[in-house]
Amino acid sequence: MPGVTVTYDSRETGSAEARFVWDYGTTDERLRALYERGKAAQWNAATDIDWDAGVGLPSRTGSIDTQSPLGWSESCPVPNEQWDAFQWEFHSWMTSQFMHGEQGALLATSRLVTMAPDMDTKMFAASQVTDEARHVEAYARYVDLLGNSYAINPSLKRMLDTVVAESRWDIVFLGMQIIVEGLALAAFRLEHTRSFDPVIAQLTQLVAKDEARHVAFGLLTLQEIYGELTSRERADREEFVKEAALLMSRRFRLEEIWARLDVDVEAGTNYALQDQKMIDFRRLMFTKIVTSLAKVGLLTTGVRTHLEQLELLRTLPSRVRGS
Repeated sequence: MPGVTVTYDSRETGSAEARFVWDYGTTDERLRALYERGKAAQWNAATDIDWDAGVGLPSRTGSIDTQSPLGWSESCPVPNEQWDAFQWEFHSWMTSQFMHGEQGALLATSRLVTMAPDMDTKMFAASQVTDEARHVEAYARYVDLLGNSYAINPSLKRMLDTVVAESRWDIVFLGMQIIVEGLALAAFRLEHTRSFDPVIAQLTQLVAKDEARHVAFGLLTLQEIYGELTSRERADREEFVKEAALLMSRRFRLEEIWARLDVDVEAGTNYALQDQKMIDFRRLMFTKIVTSLAKVGLLTTGVRTHLEQLELLRTLPSRVRGS
């Protein structure tokens, strides 16, 4: 039986669409398998994390110095003797942005449940809503434990606003599952390996497993339909990717941290844009995004050139370079 799209009106949100699907059978075995793995991998933020371990502190003798991709250099506007303070603020800023981003993912994925065109996609999206709620819970508890938080970065806020308000379901997928979740997955894995704090290391290890399924969900879904885009549809999605990459890269100018440390914001921003370690850090953060764009056929010449101009593109193996 065919599905039907229903438009309903709300005084608070205006018009919105929900797609009913009357075929309840499995249409994509891969998505159903991913859904089953998600059900089996559920964890409890309240009981599966050792919250009593306490928050660690950065130290020059700890692992954060040897494994962090962000090392002090002569061009840094933060004095060498205050580098530990920078590391602490950077950690607080990153985990605060994780928390805000997870709420955005919660809202966006809940929309995917109503918008998705088939039952397998709806079911996995519903399981992801549960994941995202758990992530918000866990990061909110951790940030409270830190006692040092940051408001949402303006560029991240703009990105989330765009995705949540988007009416085309595949672009919600593209923005959330490929861009936002892809960036989060890279950040979570880095935070797990570099962190001086055992609580956040355990938390991000658990979250990263969920995010890996979410990114795989986006890839499976978009690979099915992006090979059939018209030239106009593809151009629209390329422009969306370019704007998203710009917004996500702007997050790492770190204006909020420079202001918190009483560092000249312009000097700090110039350092973030020009220091080679900072450039390499951003490229590392975007590696998963770039690979995923290639897999769904959106790492086009125009997108690749844009990423190169933003200094976000690392050298990719030839098998994933896209068109």
